[in-house]
Amino acid sequence: MRPARFVEFVIGVVKNRSTASHVQTLADAGDTKHPYGVVVTTDREVRWQFLGQLPEGAKHENFSDDPVTGAPAAGDAPQPGEGPEGWMAATLLQAEHPEIAVVERWSTQQGMTITFHNGARIFARVM
Repeated sequence: MRPARFVEFVIGVVKNRSTASHVQTLADAGDTKHPYGVVVTTDREVRWQFLGQLPEGAKHENFSDDPVTGAPAAGDAPQPGEGPEGWMAATLLQAEHPEIAVVERWSTQQGMTITFHNGARIFARVM
């Protein structure tokens, strides 16, 4: 999944979360420096930047973003004190999207890597 389509997916998923009061693209929030990302408001505003990586060996000029599906990644609800990273990871996992194979949280920074069944990845970081 390329970053532009991932932004649309995240906005759709976050809009359905009762714990989120607002979500919009970074561009709609006035950020022209980062082309892909969202601003999510739960108990506070958090800005997420998304960077994409194609599957190994793929080239931008001939890569098709056709969905490749498999078993959705599984996960638990966020736990108290996990902050925005835990909230977003749980939101993505609970969506049970068939293109998402793995959501791996980073241990040293606020962010995660989302790996898709086609081998593409999204790196999501709190700005």
